[in-house]
Amino acid sequence: MQSKEQSELKIYIDNTDSYKEQPLWKYILQSVEESHLTGATVYKAVAGIGSNATLHTFDILNLSNEMPLTIEIIDTDEKIALFLEQHKDALKNLFITKHTTQVVSFNQ
Repeated sequence: MQSKEQSELKIYIDNTDSYKEQPLWKYILQSVEESHLTGATVYKAVAGIGSNATLHTFDILNLSNEMPLTIEIIDTDEKIALFLEQHKDALKNLFITKHTTQVVSFNQ
């Protein structure tokens, strides 16, 4: 079993956010693929409260479908930093965190 230190980037958005006439989550995933980063996953939350203290959730009574999404990306610190720099226009004004994580690989 191998273990190596990587960076974990988390980007918090809403499913209604867009960039260049497409859903922002889709733009980010395509950018991750084009940048050859190790991997990314989009998680849809049941509910969340954003930076403006507004509850975001699916509400059938109000016909609101604004749902919080988290995009998690893992790769080296250098590749994450380059990704952030290359896509700063799409990522501006978003809540983004970066953590050091241990990736455990069972491939030998």
